[in-house]
Amino acid sequence: MSEPFDVITMGRLGVDLYPLQVGVSLREVESFGKFLGGSAANVAVAAARYGRRTALISRTGADPFGEFLHDALRGFGVDDRFVTPVGELNTPITFCEIFPPDDFPLYFYREPKAPDLELRADELDLDAIRASRVFWVTVTGLSQEPSRTATLEALRARGKAGPTVLDLDYRPMFWPHPEEARRWVREALAHVTVAVGNLEECEVAVGTREPRAAAAALLAEGMDLAVVKQGPKGVLAVTDERAVEVPPVEVEVVNGLGAGDAFGGALCHGLLAGWDVERVMRFCNAAGAIVASRLSCAEAMPEESEVVSMLKESVNVQG
Repeated sequence: MSEPFDVITMGRLGVDLYPLQVGVSLREVESFGKFLGGSAANVAVAAARYGRRTALISRTGADPFGEFLHDALRGFGVDDRFVTPVGELNTPITFCEIFPPDDFPLYFYREPKAPDLELRADELDLDAIRASRVFWVTVTGLSQEPSRTATLEALRARGKAGPTVLDLDYRPMFWPHPEEARRWVREALAHVTVAVGNLEECEVAVGTREPRAAAAALLAEGMDLAVVKQGPKGVLAVTDERAVEVPPVEVEVVNGLGAGDAFGGALCHGLLAGWDVERVMRFCNAAGAIVASRLSCAEAMPEESEVVSMLKESVNVQG
């Protein structure tokens, strides 16, 4: 590797099949669009949109859907050298239903097991992980072995060498019960510098969904930055020196599923740019709003100029 990556993400990767009919149940949907999906993949794409050199650590099935994902990653400018096939498993598929403004049920087809949970510690490029300017992992990667051990080994090897982000990304269907998730999240928190999650995810991680109490509990675990998403109340970001609450950017929601990943890619960009925490949060909110106003996730990720325009528009509206 000639130079370090700006961002390496590690975790979920799959194919999203989104209905092309809005406000219709899957029982009645007639056609779908095929998109790259998975939170870690989407964050990598979002960061790449801002000109960041990004890579994904994940796995696919050895099938045409897996080949599609490699093509899509390369097309979005994400390095796929750390994405490898698992011969005996299928590339996972995720369906959703779209009922704007706030109902987007997800249906994961990851049985008997998703390839991204077959990540193995002895196959990781730990030098690349240590060298990356930002390293991003998700709670889903802690839900099963061998991915759990691989994720924790990657975090230990990195040793907080630069911004190291845990996306709290709790999905109940991937865990036997919340207490099991909390056990492994708490172990991972010891090795990261930034934690990002919504109220439910914070409750799983630290036992409370009250925003300031959750942020304080995360900081007590050794975070430099705790980011608590509060839905329509916006986002709370807390460091040892400062607490910032930023309201959401109002848009007409088409599909809210990619907004969190857009927020994540924007967070990576803001951390790399060295912006102050309020500027980062405003940028993240605007990026998430843009994607929420569009159908797809990865393909909807904005460039920096679009986010800046959105921020200017929102200021004019508020003024």
